[in-house]
This record gives sequence, structure tokens and C-alpha cells, in this order.
Amino acid sequence: MEAFLSFLLPLLLCLLLMNCNPSTSLPMCTNLRAPVIENESLAFCPYKGRVCCDSTKDSQLQMEFEAMNISVSEPDCASAIKSILCATCDQFSANLFNVQSQIRSVPVLCDSPNSADSSLSNQSETSFCTYVWETCQNVSMHNSPFAPSLQGAGGLPQNTSSKFTDLWQSRSDFCTAFGGRPDERTQCFNGRPILLNSTEHPVPPKGICLERLGDKGYINMAAHPDGSDQAFFSDLPGKIWLAKIPTHGSGKPLGLDESSPFVDLTDQIKFDTVFGLMGIAFHPKFAENGRFFASFNCDKEKSSTCSGRCGCNSDVGCDPSKIGSSGGADHPCQYHNVVAEYTVNGTSSEPAKATKGKPEEVRRIFTMGLPFTNNHGGQILFGPTDGYLYIMLGDGGGRNGPFGFAQNKKSLLGKIMRVDVDTIPKEADDMNLWGNYSIPRDNPYSEDKELLPEIWALGLRNPWRCSFDSERPAYFLCADVGQDRYEEIDVITKGGNYGWSVYEGHLTVNSHQSSIGNTTDSTDLIFPAMGYNHYDVNKKEGSAAISGGYFYRSTTDPCMYGSYLYADLYATALWAAAETPTNSGNFSTFSIPFSCALDSPLQCSSVPNTNLAALGYIYSFGEDNRKDIYILSSTGVYRVVRPSRCNYTCTMENATEFATPPTSSPSSSSNHLTSQNMEFVLTISLILFLVGHML
Repeated sequence: MEAFLSFLLPLLLCLLLMNCNPSTSLPMCTNLRAPVIENESLAFCPYKGRVCCDSTKDSQLQMEFEAMNISVSEPDCASAIKSILCATCDQFSANLFNVQSQIRSVPVLCDSPNSADSSLSNQSETSFCTYVWETCQNVSMHNSPFAPSLQGAGGLPQNTSSKFTDLWQSRSDFCTAFGGRPDERTQCFNGRPILLNSTEHPVPPKGICLERLGDKGYINMAAHPDGSDQAFFSDLPGKIWLAKIPTHGSGKPLGLDESSPFVDLTDQIKFDTVFGLMGIAFHPKFAENGRFFASFNCDKEKSSTCSGRCGCNSDVGCDPSKIGSSGGADHPCQYHNVVAEYTVNGTSSEPAKATKGKPEEVRRIFTMGLPFTNNHGGQILFGPTDGYLYIMLGDGGGRNGPFGFAQNKKSLLGKIMRVDVDTIPKEADDMNLWGNYSIPRDNPYSEDKELLPEIWALGLRNPWRCSFDSERPAYFLCADVGQDRYEEIDVITKGGNYGWSVYEGHLTVNSHQSSIGNTTDSTDLIFPAMGYNHYDVNKKEGSAAISGGYFYRSTTDPCMYGSYLYADLYATALWAAAETPTNSGNFSTFSIPFSCALDSPLQCSSVPNTNLAALGYIYSFGEDNRKDIYILSSTGVYRVVRPSRCNYTCTMENATEFATPPTSSPSSSSNHLTSQNMEFVLTISLILFLVGHML
């Protein structure tokens, strides 16, 4: 019954919200790269603005069309075939061609009457696929993209002229092969560029209600991969705890025993203001293999295992001796970014039941020396659909990115890496890799041989908290901490270039960078999906450093459903961003007030003369297996709860909260929560750590 309810309740909520479009559409090309913005229309294909073709591709499509040699006496067929060839230029071509599941020669042709385009057909009640068949069935064309060979059958020789009726017995056969309707992965093509409904007007939530579950400032949270009501929390010095998440309305705090960490890595980690345990990630099959990963900083002067190549090297046109102590270290690349693998195997009969991890490294996945002491990112997470490990790296530091690492194709600094930690090559050193991993074949280097093969995206300054939308995995959002003018959120796509240090957000950077080879084409940049000025002169309000959050997918607050929640370190505001139009990749952002529930398990402090919760400094966000969202701040752990608990109005809120917890696996975690506050030095270090990201 619980399993049935866990399926039924989100579905009912979906119907209630009228937000059941199953499409995972995001403007994305067939190579899974983001579209580029063209100011002028393409010469052949009728596309302008955000497109997936440049002038070269446009010319190639024109030559392909002309080579088909369609008779000038068949203008309707020629127009339809041209539109089909040009569909690869559509900003949603990845969905039109259904590239996630198969390679198609033509897009999915709409095969439902209500999707017909009256400008192409006199019979508006027929589908576009039917229209193409009826218009072109007896028209000869060379090298037809509709040949059965492209569907897996035997083929026709090159330069063969054929008609549809030579290749397909009936309209039904033709549309079975090439037609379709939208599903959770695709849109269908009706002969025209995809246009989205731009009349949507998102209504921001009245406010966010929070409850305080813990009183310590953790910096990372990861839901237990077994799907239970457990999650892992970690702090900057290097400890990780396994906690039990209390049920909504139970009045209980976080079930975490501060005196008994899951694993203690503090003796391996450099902890000081901007250094520490930066990220944790648990293998998607952790319940079976017991593998987990930690991203942290180390000091090679104090640790014999802290040894790796410097991010400043001859490959990227950088001389480490010219950095010297300007990076805040005694020696060039004294401090390193490390990603290491650990295990729980041997601590429990089953990994899913393990309450302790082993502090000894199983394998060093990645090590890189840092040119400076700031802007080194460090978050790690597994892709929800591909199972690969994503590693977020800052640009290495220095004002205005003085060495241009983020735009250098031979540097991993200022990049998002995507690597395979399940396939470890024996010849990693011979392959010139930075550690023990292999390279996914579809990484961007497969299309741009100048890129290091690890690179998934580039042009970032200091990515601080990225997440995948749990309902639409194509939406991968990252916050990028600005220098002193703009804080941004980027929609990350394959091979995307997000501008730093040519741009900070939308603003040009007055940088006098060294002239280095291997730099990218700075004209092909992707600007932020949302963000804010670092200092608002009119409001006289400042900011410190952005912290990325999550798309809200919980049933707890239906008025927040589908919004992307994020914040600034100063916690003066939380922001909720709504995608408008839906599936466009464009967002409208609202500042949302927040309060603390009077029945919170732990009492919240409040801002004087208001009912607002005093969150202190926001370090990060988290998400549990129920999709509830958590705020990790200097004053504790907060969970988003029902709006009515703070007297906020949400007309879609059910009087009975959906509180069915996930099935819990056996655990010996204590339900005791330490009552001691964080030590003063740790609080100050965490604050300096995040503030240091903007220096």
C-alpha cells in the first residue's frame, strides 16, 4: 500500500497542478550541446535566434536538399522535405530526433491531427506525417532520408532515386517508422520551428516555511542511495555522519549522533578558511558495492599522499615559479584538490546496513595542485541517468582569472569534469590522465579534439553547488560564484562555455590575461539563466557568494513545486525561479520570504521585529529521498515544510500532509542530537571559507 501511495500521490498532485507535461525538453541540439544565438536568420533554413546550426551547417543542408533533386513542379513536397532537413537546426532538435534512445535520419513527425500545421496542409485535421506522405508519396528524390536502410533494414545504393511508394507499402507503414507523438523524451515535428507558449505568468509562492532539525553547520548533504529515510551530512573539517530523517509532524530533530561519525577523514584534510572536505558522493549502487567518494583539499608539505601535477604547467602556458607565494602558499601548488574513493565493505554484512565507513583510501581518483588558495570548487555528484562522476573545479584563483585557465582547453581548472569511476584503466599514466578513471566516449572531446577528454563544460569561476532536476535529468544547474559584480546560475549542457573570465555573468571582465594557446572561441558563450548583481546600489544591499539549490519536487509544499530554489551566503533572501515558458530554459526569479514554524523541533532564532527565521550564513542545500529540500546554514539544518505551519497561504495545500516516509533500512544510528553549538573557530572558518570564494 505504501508503494502504491508513493506512486499515486505525486500523480494526483501533478493533476492538481496541471503540470503533467512529461517532456524533458530543454533547448538542446542533437549533439547534446546548447544552441547558439544567431542575430541573423540562416540563409537556407528558416531559423533565427537560438539555433543548433551555424552558417556552415546551413550550407550543408542546402546542398543536401538540392542533391535530392526534387522536381520544381512539386513545391509542396519540396517545402515539407526542406522543413524536415532543417529540423536539425531547431533549438529542441535533441528532443525532435529522440537522440537519447536511437539515431534517427529525420525528426519524429507529428502523427496526431491536432498537431498538423495549417500553413503546410489544406487539411488541418490530418497529421503532419500524413501530410508528408500524401504530398510526397509519388515524388522522386535522390538519397532519400526515408530509405528503410536508415531504419535497420537492407538499403539502397547511393545516388538512387526513389519514391515513398517504392520504399513503403502504405501511409500506415511510413508513419509507424517516422511518426510519433510527444512522450517523456521527445517532442514531435509539425513542419515549423517549435514555439512555446509565452503567455504564462508564474505566481510566486507566498513564502517558505521552515523547521529546524539540527543545530550544527554542515556543508554537504547526500541522500542514502538505498532510498530510505537516511542521509549523510559532512562538515568542512572532514567528518561524515549518517542521520535518520524524522517524519513530518513527528516533532523529532535530526537523528544524528555527533559523537559517532560515519567516518572521520580529518587527518587527511587541509582545513583552514577556504580548505576542507568540499564534497561527498555515494555510488548509485552503494547498497550493493559499498563505494563512496570524498572531495577535499590536502597540503603536500604535511601529507606524503598529497602529491600531483600542478594545475599551472607548460601544457597550459603557465610557469609555476611565477606564481610563488602570491597564491597564499609557501610553494607553488602546495595545496591540492583531491577526489578519493572509500568503502564500507568489511564493516557490515551488507553495505546497505553499514553505519561505519573505513577511513583508508581505496583508490585516488583525482589529484591536482592549486595555483592559488581560492576558487577551487570541489563538489562531486553522480549523474542520475549516466552513472558518471561529475567533478566541479574552480578556475584556480587570482583576480580576473590572470592565467585564463577557465577558457583554456588544455586545463581542467574552471571546468566540470565527467569521468567513469567504474572502469579503471591500467594504463592511466600512459593516457596522461589526472588519476584513476576512464573517459566516457560521448564526452565533448569526441567532437572537439583540442579539449582535454575529461571536460564536460568550461568557463566557470567557482561552481558552488550543482544539481540535476530529479524529474528532468537534462536540467543540470550550477551556481557560479562571482568575483565582485555578478552571481549566476547556469544551465549546464555538454560542451557549454559559461564565459569566465571573458565575462562575469553578462558583464565584460576587464582582464589583461596572458596570451595563451588552446583558448576557446569566446563568441560561442552561454550566459546565465538567472542571477543577481553582487551589490545593489539602489537598495544598498550586498551579497557574498551564491549557493545553488534544487528544483523543488516534493509534495510537501505544492505551491513551490517545480520552482528552482537557491540563496546567497548572507541569507538575506531565498529565491524561487520558475521556468517561463515551460521547457524553454528561461527563468523568472522571485525573492521569497521565509519563516520558521512555531512547532519546529528545535527553536529558531528570528530577525528582530519580524517573524523571519535567522538562518545566519547559508552554506549549501540538500535533498532527501522524499525530495524534501534542506538548507544547511551556520545556525543549523532546516527543512522546507507545509506553508500553513507558518500561516502562509497555498490554495493547493492538502490539509493532510503527504508524510509517508521512505522504507527505512535497518540502522543503528542514534536518535540523539547533540545540543552543543558549533565551536566559534569552526563557525568563523566556514564563513571565511565561503566569503573567500569571492576574493
